[in-house]
Amino acid sequence: MNLNQIHNVFFIGIGGIGMSALARYFKLIGKNVSGYDKTPSTLTDELMASGMSIHFEDRIDLIPADFYIENTLVVITPAVPSTHSQWNYFLERDFTVKKRAEVLGIITKDTYCFAVAGTHGKTTTSSILGHILYESGADVTSFLGGIVENYNSNLIGSGKTITVVEADEFDRSFLYLHPNMACVTSMDADHLDIYGDSSAIEASFLEFANKVTNKDFVLVPKGVPLKGKTIAINQEADFQAHNIRIENSEYVFDVQTPVETIVNIKFSLPGRHNLMNALMALAMAKTYGTPTADIVKALRSFKGIKRRFSFQIKTDNLVYIDDYAHHPTEINAVHQAVTELYPNQKVLAVFQPHLFSRTRDFADDFAKSLSAFDEVLLLDIYPARELQMEGITSEWLLSKMTQKNKKLISKNDLIPALLISEATVYVTIGAGDIGELVPSIKKALYEKTF
Repeated sequence: MNLNQIHNVFFIGIGGIGMSALARYFKLIGKNVSGYDKTPSTLTDELMASGMSIHFEDRIDLIPADFYIENTLVVITPAVPSTHSQWNYFLERDFTVKKRAEVLGIITKDTYCFAVAGTHGKTTTSSILGHILYESGADVTSFLGGIVENYNSNLIGSGKTITVVEADEFDRSFLYLHPNMACVTSMDADHLDIYGDSSAIEASFLEFANKVTNKDFVLVPKGVPLKGKTIAINQEADFQAHNIRIENSEYVFDVQTPVETIVNIKFSLPGRHNLMNALMALAMAKTYGTPTADIVKALRSFKGIKRRFSFQIKTDNLVYIDDYAHHPTEINAVHQAVTELYPNQKVLAVFQPHLFSRTRDFADDFAKSLSAFDEVLLLDIYPARELQMEGITSEWLLSKMTQKNKKLISKNDLIPALLISEATVYVTIGAGDIGELVPSIKKALYEKTF
């Protein structure tokens, strides 16, 4: 498919974080962009403000008239049900209909493509890498799964020769990509509704990594069973971070690379998982040939990503952090970062489970991870693309937790419960619509304390 011959791009699920990055890109290169989403959001508001036509009802007559012509590309998200009338309208008339990952594959095929894969850390690692390359003057476009604070966008740059993409393992989407360099940040079990078991996930990651012919251009944390350059913290590896300390609430560390030692690198995102993400991005940029001084400068200036350990309130008396974590490993990482920064303080976690299948598959691990916090408020499961599963409820998950200071709570009762807590550090966690509650939680906590 030749994108130059496409005039219109219609997105079904335009408000998704990955879809909206593509929508911004097509708008940037001069295409006529429109789309449908189930519900309005901050993202859809921003897209509409940039000139895109978006509607929120699945009706054929809401498709803009000029999108009925043949040179329209239709992009769909896997979350859209097969009964969607607009989707079927385009399919029945033989329009070009592509998954988001297929379109990314087409865009990246004729570029030098950095692909960042892994069950955790994709968004942060690819965002840091995109920031490094952009700040170094590279001709890069980065398609990201989060809103980067430095740019207030999930699209960085408008380059034509280099791309940075998140390589998503869901639905094996990353196999559509054409990576010149790749990293795999982690290979934990997830998406078992798609894969069945962890061995199938590992086989898919191996197939992805094998798309890069030069194994020096595959980078993996030490211990991940894939061939490539190794990355580690305080262990022997091709790229090793060591001499790590915290100064003024930020990491300061040294990195031994295959060719040099880089000293006194400063990076402000908390948590060892974020330190590892920064090290991975550094290793990719260094392997590509980005000057060391540019890498160090960009790491120092990286401000983070919305909903990735995102500070909403940060004072001596009160801290409120919001995070997208939706897997037990990610929740453990949030707990590690919080307790490293705020030892001996009472931490309250609000968690909204994401997907019935994920809650079912990792219930015991979720219960253990959440029980590490001093107090837990548990919201109902956010279904996303799934239907209710019998017996899989937040109440069931709550019963598995060993933490005694726990409660199942509705969204309406959440803020009153937060206001009576004696916690000094609050964390909201989850990948559903809990992010929409953040502004009101922030306001209420701030008014209570100040």
